Amino acid sequence: MIQEFKDFIAKGNVMDMAVGIIIGAAFTAIVTSLVGDIINPIIALFTGGIDFSGWFYVLGDGEYSSIEAATEAGAPVFAVGKFIMAVINFLIVAWVVFLLVKMVNRVKAAAEAPDDVAPEVESGPSELDVLLEIRDALKREGS
Repeated sequence: MIQEFKDFIAKGNVMDMAVGIIIGAAFTAIVTSLVGDIINPIIALFTGGIDFSGWFYVLGDGEYSSIEAATEAGAPVFAVGKFIMAVINFLIVAWVVFLLVKMVNRVKAAAEAPDDVAPEVESGPSELDVLLEIRDALKREGS
């Protein structure tokens, strides 16, 4: 049983998956920063200073200045801005993953394609063609 487990762990797919998860976690931090620090200010610039991350509705009584204040007070909050930011994060990650998969597929296809495709060489007539030609020539001479 232990040996089976070692064999399973040593397989390339498990290691590839582990590396993918680690890189994905690091990539998530980059995308979160991209959205929060670059895209949000650009959106705020075009929407007249609206910051999506602070957009929320309190589903109970009371008014709160921020999502944090509302959640600290125990009020139910409908955090529209956080949801929008999550959707933007997802779209960016999905787009980058699409581009990476497209690039990897292109590299794989180039690696699998034969390097030198032999050009078609025009060969002369086949043996049968030559024999038929000889037969026809002998018939013409004999007639």
